[in-house]
Amino acid sequence: MAKDYSPDQLWPLYEKLPEDLQDAIFSEKTADTISDVCARNELSEEKIPEIAKYAGYVLLGVLKPDELEKTLKDDLKLKNGLAKKISWEISRFIFFPLKASLEMIYKIEMAPAVKPPEGVIEETKTKDTYREPIE
Repeated sequence: MAKDYSPDQLWPLYEKLPEDLQDAIFSEKTADTISDVCARNELSEEKIPEIAKYAGYVLLGVLKPDELEKTLKDDLKLKNGLAKKISWEISRFIFFPLKASLEMIYKIEMAPAVKPPEGVIEETKTKDTYREPIE
């Protein structure tokens, strides 16, 4: 189980973060992305704040990015496949754009999410029919 932190414990960590991570923590875009991921995966409304909390813990440097999936399974009791999908989407859309700063605070190397877990993004099999005329 992931440890819960009080605002008094987190604020000093926040103040030491690189600016891009500070911005991401309170960003409307981050909140919208988490909300979209939860809606896409049909999670109940009460799970959204918990997922946001754990994503915030990653951005604050207290939960390693690669531990998010296990935390979602253990603490929120999400099924293995669902935890994997949510973790992958949050990593792709929130953490990976902040890769350099996250690697710096965790002293790790983040590999790009090359292939999504099964069922995360369905590929379209339609042919692109839009063509611009060439003059």
